[in-house]
Amino acid sequence: MRSSVCFDGSVDIQNTDQRVVSASLEIAASAERIFELIADPAQQPLWDGNDNLREAPGGQRVHGVGDVFVMTLTKGAFRENHVVEFEEGRRIAWRPAAPGEDQPGHLWRWELDPVDSARTLVTHTYDWTQLTDESRVPRARVTTSDKLMASLRRLADLAEAT
Repeated sequence: MRSSVCFDGSVDIQNTDQRVVSASLEIAASAERIFELIADPAQQPLWDGNDNLREAPGGQRVHGVGDVFVMTLTKGAFRENHVVEFEEGRRIAWRPAAPGEDQPGHLWRWELDPVDSARTLVTHTYDWTQLTDESRVPRARVTTSDKLMASLRRLADLAEAT
């Protein structure tokens, strides 16, 4: 089943494909401010609701499709994140992979829809419909709408603080 958590925190069951989960939250900040926190990998560990990211070197701000940024996970592994969708201030999505390996097929997406100059509806989606590595399925299954909402809430706290 595809489920998503709406900006009011309620759950919306949309179809029967559990391999796509999403959550949305209206944040009291401009789309530009929020996008900077997402597009700068060094900021991502501050708002990661999965508590999976340890750090990312500075200077990797994403500028377009084809960019690759590197993260260190909490368990010490490295990930190369290949940007596959990008619209400045509006949308960014990437597919992670171990360095030098094929992408296993899962995708993280962020979509920003300005409500006005000071409020933005942000939707975070985890899509593992193309996941080919069976060893990653248990971890994918525990990435729920609640985990995505945790990231959105942390992101809101950071964006709204400045």
